[in-house]
Amino acid sequence: MKSQFQKKTTKNTESVCSKPSCFFCTMNEPDPSLRKARIIKAFQDLPLRNDQEHVLALSSLWNIAMMQPNDPEFPSLGIFECMAKLIHKGINDKKWLLSDQNIYIPYYAAHTIGSYTMNKVQFAEKAVESGVVFPLIELMRGKITWVEQRVAVRALAHIASHEKIFEEAIGVNEVEIVELAMKIAMTCLKEVFDKFVGLEPSKRLKYHCDLVTRWLGGLEIEDRKAEEWASQLQCWSLNLLNCFACKEKSLNLICKREFLIELCGMWGGLANPTSPAVIRLLRSLCQTKIGRQSVANLQEVIKALCNLSRSSDDWQLMAIDCLLLLLKDPETRHKAMEISVVFLVDLVELRSIGGRPKVGDTITQALLKDYHKIKYGDLKFKRKKVERALKETWDLKVDRKRREKLMSEQEIRERKSMVRQLKQEGNLNFWSGNIEKAVMEYTEALHVCPLKMRKDRLVLHSNRAQCYLLLRNPEAVISDTTRALCLSSAVSPHGKSLWRRSQAYDMKGLAKESLIDCVTFVHGRIKSGQTERAEIPSYAARMINKQMNKTWLFAPAKSRSFNNHEELLESHGHGRLTIVDETFAEKRWRKLERERRREKGVNVTERMGSLKIG
Repeated sequence: MKSQFQKKTTKNTESVCSKPSCFFCTMNEPDPSLRKARIIKAFQDLPLRNDQEHVLALSSLWNIAMMQPNDPEFPSLGIFECMAKLIHKGINDKKWLLSDQNIYIPYYAAHTIGSYTMNKVQFAEKAVESGVVFPLIELMRGKITWVEQRVAVRALAHIASHEKIFEEAIGVNEVEIVELAMKIAMTCLKEVFDKFVGLEPSKRLKYHCDLVTRWLGGLEIEDRKAEEWASQLQCWSLNLLNCFACKEKSLNLICKREFLIELCGMWGGLANPTSPAVIRLLRSLCQTKIGRQSVANLQEVIKALCNLSRSSDDWQLMAIDCLLLLLKDPETRHKAMEISVVFLVDLVELRSIGGRPKVGDTITQALLKDYHKIKYGDLKFKRKKVERALKETWDLKVDRKRREKLMSEQEIRERKSMVRQLKQEGNLNFWSGNIEKAVMEYTEALHVCPLKMRKDRLVLHSNRAQCYLLLRNPEAVISDTTRALCLSSAVSPHGKSLWRRSQAYDMKGLAKESLIDCVTFVHGRIKSGQTERAEIPSYAARMINKQMNKTWLFAPAKSRSFNNHEELLESHGHGRLTIVDETFAEKRWRKLERERRREKGVNVTERMGSLKIG
């Protein structure tokens, strides 16, 4: 059977090639033994010759490596040594690098190494033996540009992920690799913005534009792919650090205060929403003693984990795991509880998440482990709010369960009737503008509502959240909506609660959490639409637009760049600047809206307002 490469280049062999060393003729040699010998010779000769064919050959090899990363043919015939020498040549011979199209070669070489070392440990072993590590580290150092740095980090992360060769491949350069990966993770967004996104199109390096768009061109594609690549560079750097954290290597470096605080603000954004790089690294750190102690000493990190645990983020469960690891360690438990209790109490009725059952019960057990000490005054917390939250959890998960087991059928029916009456009175007070009174009615209804009436309690929590929203109490809104969502189905979360929590997070300035909740709310409306053409409220579209601007990957870099430029102009007497151009996020959201309307037939309504109470 012909290889993928042979299929693609058969047409090139229909005419006789005049070049005896033609790389493509070598690949299409029909005699297996002769083909093998010629490929070995080709890999040996590629770094030694100057030929315009090199770039085409490298791009073809990269394409094969991406499509067939487990094919042993090229790794067994010397491709790794060839790629390492080409990278080394590109770094040390600037004249060669800048001639013809050689500037593309280090990128393709590093990318090819990363693809072949992704899955097979034997390929990674061969790569290390062939000397690829040092040239990749050179690219990590920034010897060429961020584009090559990105694929070098990817390749090293794949090599480091194979435990069998970790020490041999990485151990000697452990400290430098960790420091480089930390630096890249913290600075790469600014680097990409300053060296590409923030430049005028005419000032961008042509080969960057070609690689980013795969020669398709177009400013919009360049901007979109640059955002995606910048996010990947950051995430792959964190994946590389995670390889060290999992093996408890260089933890004193990774657990530096400045880095951990910066780490909590990293997010792939909508350009790379599926990468768990940040939270996975934090979870790996929380699985080590040094890591837990470092995290427990930083309120900013614990609060970030708490916010993630009460969000619609795909990695909510990982954040809960991190907090549980801190609570289970006697040395970090007290510090973690001082902050996390008031967040985690909202999750004690969570059923399953990510395929894991009874998550709420696990949280309850961790929170109430020492409750008898608190109850009898042997254990104190600085904030009385923590003790009240623990008492509330005990009442809800222990005392009420016991009491309701002993209730007669008659008493349960009476309570159901009382709940309906209180809810109705609360609704009447809400619509008459007596919001505080409505809160009291809903609260009383929640106190008497049997725990088994999950749907009724869901609505009561969500209704009370709407009241708190009007009273400008975002923390109470987030608490009630989170409890409502825990009572709802994980497959189909309660839409009103998602929207209300999105608004509350917006009030608190937590743009990422607000955006994720709002997007989840919109997806839910489309998914559950009764008609063929689902309608998305304009207020939700505006919220997404607002939060996309705030969470745009390059927003901090653009802000710093703008402020620096503004200071420079002021120092020269030019006064302040005025931004009149649209942000990339605004343009992108408008384009996505157009595509969504065109492809899915979804209209954006032009009505304002919030959702009604239940």
